[in-house]
Amino acid sequence: MDYRNYKFEQLWKDLNDGYQIYYTYMGIRYLLSKLTKNCYSKEIVNFNGKGPHPKTQIITLKSVMELHPFMEEIEYKIEMK
Repeated sequence: MDYRNYKFEQLWKDLNDGYQIYYTYMGIRYLLSKLTKNCYSKEIVNFNGKGPHPKTQIITLKSVMELHPFMEEIEYKIEMK
């Protein structure tokens, strides 16, 4: 997928449809998924070192919107329940 053309509206739709979004931000790989309305989970998936950020964070849609322009190497998969 060409992530440079991946608009926020498509990201939001994919999250609402149950997709999990993998992306890279500042060299760290994350997993983004929707938990409930206006509640998203951002989890580090490839960083094993010590750092000031928690492995998993609960964030709002506003935070997702602010993060979107800086996401790189975006991939998505369907969440299996």
